[in-house]
Amino acid sequence: MSEKNDSNRPARAAMARPSLIGRLVAHVRHLNRERLRRRHLVHAVPAAGSVPVGGHLAAPAAPLPYEQWIARFDDIEGENLLSLKQRLADLPVRPLLSLVMPVYNPDLKWLDEAIASVRRQLYPNWELCIADDASTDPAVLQRLHRFAQQDRRIRVVARERNGHISACSNSALELVRGSHVGWIDQDDVLREHALLLMAEAIGHWPQAQMLYSDEDKLDAEGVRCEPYFKPDWNPELLLGQNYPSHFTMIATERVRRLGGLRVGFEGAQDHDLLLRCTEGLDPRPNGGDVIHIPHILYHWRMHQGSTSTGDASKSYAARARIKAVQEHLDRRGLAGRAVDDGRGGCRVIWQRPDPAPKVSILVPTRNGLALLRTCLESVLSLTTYPNYEILVIDNGSDDPATLEYLQEIVQRDRRVQVMRDDRPFNYSALNNAAVRRTQGELLVLLNNDIEVITPEWLDEMVALAVQDGVGAVGARLLYGDGRLQHGGVILLGPRGIAGHAHKFFARDCAGYMGRAMLLQSFSAVTAACLVLRRSHFEAVGGLDEQQLAVAFNDVDLCLKLRESGLRNVWTPHAELYHHESVSRGADDTPAKAERFRREVECMSRRWGTKLERDPAYSPWLALEREDMCHADVPRVSLSEPWFLTPAPSAAIEPSEARAESGHRQLEQEAA
Repeated sequence: MSEKNDSNRPARAAMARPSLIGRLVAHVRHLNRERLRRRHLVHAVPAAGSVPVGGHLAAPAAPLPYEQWIARFDDIEGENLLSLKQRLADLPVRPLLSLVMPVYNPDLKWLDEAIASVRRQLYPNWELCIADDASTDPAVLQRLHRFAQQDRRIRVVARERNGHISACSNSALELVRGSHVGWIDQDDVLREHALLLMAEAIGHWPQAQMLYSDEDKLDAEGVRCEPYFKPDWNPELLLGQNYPSHFTMIATERVRRLGGLRVGFEGAQDHDLLLRCTEGLDPRPNGGDVIHIPHILYHWRMHQGSTSTGDASKSYAARARIKAVQEHLDRRGLAGRAVDDGRGGCRVIWQRPDPAPKVSILVPTRNGLALLRTCLESVLSLTTYPNYEILVIDNGSDDPATLEYLQEIVQRDRRVQVMRDDRPFNYSALNNAAVRRTQGELLVLLNNDIEVITPEWLDEMVALAVQDGVGAVGARLLYGDGRLQHGGVILLGPRGIAGHAHKFFARDCAGYMGRAMLLQSFSAVTAACLVLRRSHFEAVGGLDEQQLAVAFNDVDLCLKLRESGLRNVWTPHAELYHHESVSRGADDTPAKAERFRREVECMSRRWGTKLERDPAYSPWLALEREDMCHADVPRVSLSEPWFLTPAPSAAIEPSEARAESGHRQLEQEAA
């Protein structure tokens, strides 16, 4: 579908078959589940950089080369093929699925491969609707008619005049008769199980209006490379990039009601269609109207002129993308301006409310004068946001210089106040008490080891936090040496609870598929710098001061916000230094180790498998690393429908569990 010329149902009925093949398939599925479970248990290790109580852990080995990974986990052969065929036999309904292919002067070899990939589909109830956009090579139309004669499911329309990709696709769309329609480019390849998994998902979620899959690319030699294991529905990420892309199917009625692809958006016509199609849909990941199928169902061919190699040479595509996003914002009444981010994506510059609502910034501290001074002075001298107050929560400081500084800054700047609280360190209780002492419509949880470097940081975060449906907003945090510390929180399951995306990446590195530089939703963000509405904070009961005094209370807060129907958003456009570990206390006493063990158990008990099914992080990506590489121990397989496969679990090992919550860095207790 890209521009290249110039893509509840009830639980699956247990249709037990007394045949030998049915019993064999059931046995194979049991073995696969057991193998996944055992692999998870054997290989479960903390992520790189984690430090257990009393020791250090080596960084994990490099991930498998992609070719080996494919052979091990993504090969449609043997027992996987057997399982897929049985799932086809089990389908209670088989909707007609339509594919649209716009064609213009293709390489005939690649065209043959593209059409052959459709004809190889395991799922038989499909139609391929092809529109030739007045190709100048007469062999193209001849070849298309020959395919139509060979297979009645292939239908061809020949346009009299070249109209470009949007008009051509709409001509093919007029032929569509299926319930859902997807796009395939004239030189790409559809996996043989693509339509089967689409039909299976439609059966499970009959309300689905849009479904999309993972993808990878074919290089010049036809070798698979650059897999994109995507998150579940992530509307913020869609503003920055057309991440659903291939392979996407949309309810035909919805596409037609919207008028199909729009002429004038060539180069971003599919991005524009997805933005329009998803407006007003239920935003819940995999449970609402948009379904992500976490399997590679499409190979995108890389060649000169293809947008799979980037569209830097296609300025018209960039202009069309910005236009599509801006019109999307305007239709939704969102105050933002879409601009080119210079990396092949789009940035939205959000407009903060006018007048600016009052913001209360909460900064817990105990001594640590150098850090605290850097934090407060950077906020006061650099922040452009006009309406904020700072409440320093002094948790028992006894350093004379620190006490003198606190007294001096209160006298010097009326925006700063100090609340003395001498109770034993309890991050949750300190902040909950501070919230009750403030008046701001929005709250900022801020570590004392944060340093502002982006003057507009608070403008950006507030503008996002006031959007409908947004819960907590997190910032892009850097170590003092410029490497990335926090790019969003990844849920790791009971063995680790949470980690940071793209940790230790260079500041200017775009990260996995550009995600280190793009606005997006995450399950959680760190409270080292977190902004949210007071009303949301109070509605979910604030931070848990009873069971999560030190670790994981920010993750817990974000998950409570998510459970209430809100999205937690991370923005790369609010950058701050996080001088992490400089102020943290050691977890090297028996009491602290026991407290941490209880907090790990609390999170595991409270959130269970939701810690292992992170909608912002693909089950094909590694938990033992923080670089978003493909996993050596995937949490999904081809042998079972991903929505029926139980998440593997591992025993909780407190000595190996990770405390990546930013607030833990504030602990000033004596070792």
